[in-house]
Amino acid sequence: MLRTQSGLRLLGPSDLPAMSQLVARDPVVNVFVDYRSRITRLDPRWMGGEMWGWFEDGELVSACHAAANLVPVSATPAATEAFAARAVRQGRRCSTIVGPAGEVAALWDLLEPHWDKPRELRWRQPHLEIARLSPLAPDPWVRRSRPEDLDLLYPACVAMYTEEVGVSPELGGGADMYRARVAQLVSKGWSFVRIEDGKVLFKAEVAAVSPHACQVQGVYVDPDRRGEGLATAGMAAVVDVALREIAPVVSLYVNDHNLPARAAYDTVGFRQTGVFATVMF
Repeated sequence: MLRTQSGLRLLGPSDLPAMSQLVARDPVVNVFVDYRSRITRLDPRWMGGEMWGWFEDGELVSACHAAANLVPVSATPAATEAFAARAVRQGRRCSTIVGPAGEVAALWDLLEPHWDKPRELRWRQPHLEIARLSPLAPDPWVRRSRPEDLDLLYPACVAMYTEEVGVSPELGGGADMYRARVAQLVSKGWSFVRIEDGKVLFKAEVAAVSPHACQVQGVYVDPDRRGEGLATAGMAAVVDVALREIAPVVSLYVNDHNLPARAAYDTVGFRQTGVFATVMF
């Protein structure tokens, strides 16, 4: 059986200890898959997809989160070939392939001849981390979002997503699902906002959390107020709360060409620890 030999199989709840050991090899880089593994306990009913595992001599050495996002974890060349073969057989089900740049590139090389043309390729996305409070003073007006903020917050989230991804999250009838996701982050205390005169000036969310790290996404400043330092002070505030109350390391990844954002994160105190890549459909 594959449990004692080598090859690919679907992971389930009994594999959670081995999966935890695998993601712990690089717990900050792997925070998204770690989070998804923990909250679903690798049960496909809750994952909305599958977790593929690659075994060698009975040991889990690689994995791949295969749901809305295809995310390789410590993918060896043999594992990458197996993951690609399964993905080709299934047909494309994901909206992105994302993760460490080398692993994403190797996977895409095998998938490209078989899948439809991607909407965009982002090969250099610096992966950033911070594990100490920012030297900047946090914006005192940035706070955790509250349920009553949702009507103001949701349009800002849509605007950020559309600007960043290139398509609206409401496309194809996705508005209710996306609003529910925004509301979920608010309820968890993972959404941060600065609201002034009924307008969202800054917002950001923590999207994934493990005992080792959390990952920030959705950083947004109102277009009319950019260049005023709202992003740096706002992110300093998010880092302050996140490090004190959520996780010991805060991470994110940013597009290489987004020079204002990269400068802001550098000023806040983030440091690059790797490079991510995203294939977007």
